[in-house]
Amino acid sequence: MNGKRIAIVHDWFDRPGGAEKVVEALLELFPEADLFALVDFFSKENRERYLHNKRVETSFLQRLPGARKGFRNYLPLFPTAIESLDLSGYDCIISSSWAVAKGVQKTSGQYHLSYCHTPIRYAWDLCEEYTEELPPVKKQLVQATLAYLRRWDRRSASQVDCFLANSRYVAGRIARSYGRSARVLYPPVEIERFTLHTGKRFNYYLTASRLVPYKKTRLIVDAFNRMPGKHLKVVGEGEEYERLRNLAGPNVEILGYRPEKELIKLMQQARAFVYAALEDFGIVPVEAMACGTPVIALGQGGTAETVVEGETGILFPTQNVKAIINAVRRFEVESFRPEAVRIRAEHFSRSRFLKEMEEIMTIAAPRS
Repeated sequence: MNGKRIAIVHDWFDRPGGAEKVVEALLELFPEADLFALVDFFSKENRERYLHNKRVETSFLQRLPGARKGFRNYLPLFPTAIESLDLSGYDCIISSSWAVAKGVQKTSGQYHLSYCHTPIRYAWDLCEEYTEELPPVKKQLVQATLAYLRRWDRRSASQVDCFLANSRYVAGRIARSYGRSARVLYPPVEIERFTLHTGKRFNYYLTASRLVPYKKTRLIVDAFNRMPGKHLKVVGEGEEYERLRNLAGPNVEILGYRPEKELIKLMQQARAFVYAALEDFGIVPVEAMACGTPVIALGQGGTAETVVEGETGILFPTQNVKAIINAVRRFEVESFRPEAVRIRAEHFSRSRFLKEMEEIMTIAAPRS
């Protein structure tokens, strides 16, 4: 950007996901940018792949006791920690934020563009869900903390000059939470890693995600338990792994973690990919479509924007077992062209993200 100094601020580097892929793409566009985050506990391999071996400037949270395994326990300190980062020497700030990164302090004359993966979900939309099983006293304390976070989060939005949202769904959440408008820029999906498959497909359905409650994998497993003639494979690891193993009927395989090459092969040969999470965007269903595999997904949130009903898959209206069963039955009387499914996935490519982001920065960022 014509010699301007750029700071890229991320919430934290702990384990890689879709947000970290956005940071990696930003570093390709702006290789001279400096990186900042609350904490950085990336492995050497992840640092090479996602951060181009760049050093990350971190907050005081990095040095607190137990931070490596339990930095999330310091949640009440997150606003103070992100505001403590000194970005005064930069012309432009780009935040990659789903928690607090957009709350960095800027000085006069700086430009702040925030790529918002979502406003803080556990403070805004999922407060009850996150606290419902806590003991009464702890629940009261956590809810008070989340109320403080909401107030800080809305106030800190004034530090942002331009919001980018990773979906229309998130743009709506930004409007409701912050009273701000946002341009939609879909995140980069590395579809070139997922090869179109037009050959033989096997008679199984596939789902893959982190095995945590909000992904609603339990609903998918329960639905296939009630369809004993249909085979489901479940890929992923997480806190619900053992629970799902105990829940699974004889037609459901809980495979646990699988390396990327094996997961791609499973995607390529599956009859369809099934997904029940309410996602801000949802990268994995797009990766399945890049293999030419149709998707059966929730018709809300990001998947409602990526999956085209009747063309690249089937959308079901609500997160319940009956809706999933009905969607599978509808799917089985339809036909889908793998080539058409792949073409849809290409709308969310990495090259498209890089091109649009460069255009946005050229137009939006001040030239002086």
